[in-house]
Amino acid sequence: MPRTSLSAAVAEVAHRDRVMAKLVKGLGPFRLPRPSSDHFAALAESILYQQLAGAAAAAIHRRFLALFDGDLSPDAVLDLPSKKLRTAGLSGSKVASIRDLAAKVADGTVRFDRISRLADEEVITHLSVVRGIGRWTAEMFLIFQLRRLDVWPVDDYGVRKGYSLAYGLRGLLTPKQLQVKGERFRPYRTVAAWYCWRAVHEHRRQRR
Repeated sequence: MPRTSLSAAVAEVAHRDRVMAKLVKGLGPFRLPRPSSDHFAALAESILYQQLAGAAAAAIHRRFLALFDGDLSPDAVLDLPSKKLRTAGLSGSKVASIRDLAAKVADGTVRFDRISRLADEEVITHLSVVRGIGRWTAEMFLIFQLRRLDVWPVDDYGVRKGYSLAYGLRGLLTPKQLQVKGERFRPYRTVAAWYCWRAVHEHRRQRR
């Protein structure tokens, strides 16, 4: 993403909504971590992080990468016995998912060479053929790996929680309700989602 387009996107989201404007002012500039140079590695990491707290997931991810000594690839995953993958702390279902991802990349069912040219919904459909990859995982790939600006992950707890905190709601909106709320931020819903995540982090920081 060019920096100018990011600045314009943030400015537009802030212009459309007073609460978002307050978040932008208080939480600073929109930033995403540098994407991985390897789509396969990025998606494997997303699978590992499913339904786990950050620190626990990060530890498992480090042990997982150590199994390959810097040579993570679909063939390397398929060559490693499932029992060996389990030693890194992966559950049986995650081992099955990562091996299925590796197999589908190896046989061409999932093609990373063309994925950046697909529309967002096409990316989600393309990746969802892999066992254990649903809409949420594909959306994280769109945001953090492909840097798409109009992703609104309404099933993500952090986005739902952050939205409730920012707007002073007593409870969490349902994904369907949140979907409607996000419409006003098109085509920059990723920016709004990121500030919802940041709202949760700031809330936790203040409570410490």
